[in-house]
Formats: sequence, C-alpha cells, structure tokens
Amino acid sequence: FLSLVAQFCCGFFVILILGNFWFLAVLYLLWLYLDWETPCTGGRRSQWVRNWTVWKYFREYFPIHLIKTSDLSPNHNYLLGFHPHGVLVAGAFGNFCTSSSFKNLFPGLTPYLHIMPIWFSCPFFREYIMSAGMVSASKESVSYVLDNKGGGHASVIVIGGAEESLNAHPGSLTLNILKRKGFIKMALKHGAHLVPVFSFGENELFKQVANPKGSRLRNVQEKLQKIMGFALPLFHARGVFQYSFGLIPYRQPIHTVVGSPIPVKQNLNPTTEEIEQLHALYLQKLRTLFEEHKRNYGIPEHKSLIFE
Repeated sequence: FLSLVAQFCCGFFVILILGNFWFLAVLYLLWLYLDWETPCTGGRRSQWVRNWTVWKYFREYFPIHLIKTSDLSPNHNYLLGFHPHGVLVAGAFGNFCTSSSFKNLFPGLTPYLHIMPIWFSCPFFREYIMSAGMVSASKESVSYVLDNKGGGHASVIVIGGAEESLNAHPGSLTLNILKRKGFIKMALKHGAHLVPVFSFGENELFKQVANPKGSRLRNVQEKLQKIMGFALPLFHARGVFQYSFGLIPYRQPIHTVVGSPIPVKQNLNPTTEEIEQLHALYLQKLRTLFEEHKRNYGIPEHKSLIFE
C-alpha cells in the first residue's frame, strides 16, 4: 500500500521535472535538502490530516478496534512493540496515525509510528507520512522520541519488520522476534517502559502466494528484501465489486490489544545479559497477552505464537 502511494508521488515528481514545472521540482529539492533531518527529529504531524474523514471510513471498513488492558501514565515514555506486521500494517496505521480512540483511551500520550527510513526519501510522499505522525525507524529517531524529559511520548515499532510480512498468511502466528533485540536496548538506554501490542486479524486481510521457507519464491523475496530494504509479498484479496480477486483487503475485523507496561529502569550501558533478560521477559508478556485474548478473537485454543 505504501509502495503504491510512494510510486504515485515519485511519478508526479518526474512529471514536474520533465514538464514545464521543472523550477518547482528544483525548489522542492532545495526544501528536501533543508528538511532532510525532520523525520529523525519528531516529524511534522498535522492534526488536520489525521482527522481526514477518509480515515474514519478506513477504520470502519474492517473495522479496526483498539483495546486497552491497562493505564499508561503520561508521566513516562513508552516503547510499544507492535505484532504482527501483516501485509498492510492496517492496525498500526489506523490506531496510531489517524484520529482514532487512542487519544481517549490513553490521554496525555502522543504516538509516533516508526517506519523504514527509505520511505522518507520519496518526494512529496514523505510530507504525507510525516503529517500522519510517522517518523523514521532509525536509532536517532527513536532516541529523539524517547528522550522527552516530561514523558508522554510513545514510540510504536513494528518489531518483525518487512521480513515478517512474508509470513503474513491467514492463520499464521509466526513472529520474527528472537534475533530482534535493538528495541530492548533502546528501551533500557532511555528508561522507556515496554508495552507489547498484538493486533488480532492483521494477517487475515490478504491471501499470499505460498512461499514456505526454502522455496525458490521465498529465497528471491528474501534476497530482494536485503537489497531494497523492504519486502515484496505476492498477495491478493477482493475486488471493488466482487470478492474473488483483487488488491482491496478483505473486510476482516482487526482488534489491536495494548498490553500492560513492563517497567524499565534507565541503563545507559546495558550488558548483553541485561538485554537478554529483558527480551525474555518481553516475550513472556507478549505470549501471555496473546493467550489471554485469543479466545475473544476466534483463535483456536490449541494455537499459540511461534517465535523465530
């Protein structure tokens, strides 16, 4: 979805260069040079954009719900680990980048959705995603958000990243997380409380072409992901007027459950052992969150999360 919008924006920029409006493209390039660091310094959100009526219909289409299980005090900063990535990351966008119920459920907190830095190099598209509250997923960007002395900031990171989107098959409960410990180190360095978030229904929005690990397709996808920085899952869903084939996601409810915070004491130089211990605790809390709520959202009793 993001790539399609980005391609449109890049295409528009090329038209400006090749057409009679090349001077506008030059002015924008100058602006891009001067504004290059903004995605790493909190971005530039616009409440007007986040309040667009289209996002209300976007959330109601599935529909998307945000479920609170515990209070999050605005006196602290938080790092929310979002799972799973899915194909669209609809729950993350709908709940943290639009004027959803987040503000009412967690008053005093400002969410920042961290995405791959490559998206902010796309002309015009970068302005749109920043206005929605997205910022870079670079270490500098996460540090900037979590370094707010007064608290009240919430970094939202899709832990599995682009690689996990290749596992986004209906019914899949496989998370790429065992080797992902950078977010744990960031939480320790800034004393940000960790909050596991599981979005039920995220993997049900599309059907993906079979790509088991070790298959030729999966090997190609993984190589392209390493080269380009983002994955290319081959997926389909429904059309505009029919349900048999198309790229519009299925109307499947999404329930994004925000877990209880894991208190983290600031440690500027955490050891490997301390990172491992907190990572293990996070995995435990994430699994507990899933087990406590899976019955409410149609997950069979015998199904459990698989950590890779």
